[in-house]
Amino acid sequence: MKTVLVTGCAGFIGWKVSERLLEENITVIGIDNLNDYYDPRLKQWRLTQLNAKGPEHGEHGKFNFYHSDLSSFDSVKTVFANYTLDAVINLAARAGVRASVQDPWVYLDTNLKGTLNLLECCKDSGVKKFVFASTSSLYGLNEIPFSETDRTDSPLAPYSATKKGAEVLCYSYHYLYGLDISIPRYFTVYGPAGRPDMSIFIFIKNIDNGIPITVFGDGTQQRDFSYIDDIADGTVKCLQPFGYEIFNLGNDNPVQLMYVIHLIEDALRKKAVIEFMPRHPADVPATWANIEKSKKRLNWHPKTPIEDGIKKTVGWYLENREFIKSLS
Repeated sequence: MKTVLVTGCAGFIGWKVSERLLEENITVIGIDNLNDYYDPRLKQWRLTQLNAKGPEHGEHGKFNFYHSDLSSFDSVKTVFANYTLDAVINLAARAGVRASVQDPWVYLDTNLKGTLNLLECCKDSGVKKFVFASTSSLYGLNEIPFSETDRTDSPLAPYSATKKGAEVLCYSYHYLYGLDISIPRYFTVYGPAGRPDMSIFIFIKNIDNGIPITVFGDGTQQRDFSYIDDIADGTVKCLQPFGYEIFNLGNDNPVQLMYVIHLIEDALRKKAVIEFMPRHPADVPATWANIEKSKKRLNWHPKTPIEDGIKKTVGWYLENREFIKSLS
């Protein structure tokens, strides 16, 4: 591959995937609308890191950025008209399970309409490879560990419902037009420069500053926390030809939320002040990825245990503490 379009390139996963592609000497065409779901200055920070990966800094691919919104079909068509693309990795999404309950409309525009616009442009431009980033939230209340063959037609929130709708659209375009589509389903991704609305980022910042942290439920809920570098590696491996396949990308090692809080306390050498709140109805008690298919078909497996990942994430926070404090 020579040129890959990465949507959501200023987002957490999109940034790291773009970085990986650039390091493999692949030109990245990045699209992001830089929305204010969280402070756009963190997204600008990530873009600065990507621009620093340009060809003048070594044997890397070139990074071209478009400040654009996927919900605008004309804007998407303009990008496709300007480049010869080998693949599209669609990482643009309005994130947040709980937030989607409050404002479902914006999730429809980005997660579903944006995906449709990209699929149409791939069909019209002859771009055969499409990677669509999906979510473990689709598994809802299924028994763990979650497998790709489990039912996913009972999403618990508009966020996961729009992701399911986009997955089904992808299958339609594979069936009708022969697009080669891979769908990684991510499990609770964390790491340096992660989303400020995610629990690990909030816990680190608040514990360091002596601010109480909120735990919904009793803290025994389990999550299959997955380190960003492992997730980026699996996503890039999804560029291989598969026809139409779904892959779980998770750590295959669910841990209790309280265990993660204790790891953060140890790394910061500070104790957390915890306020317990009722569990949100859109939150599931546990997530756990069955990754046997990803191991066999993608030749992928996670390399970063939660203990190491938390140390690296806290290390990044300490190196960038003043910048992080300034974020709203």
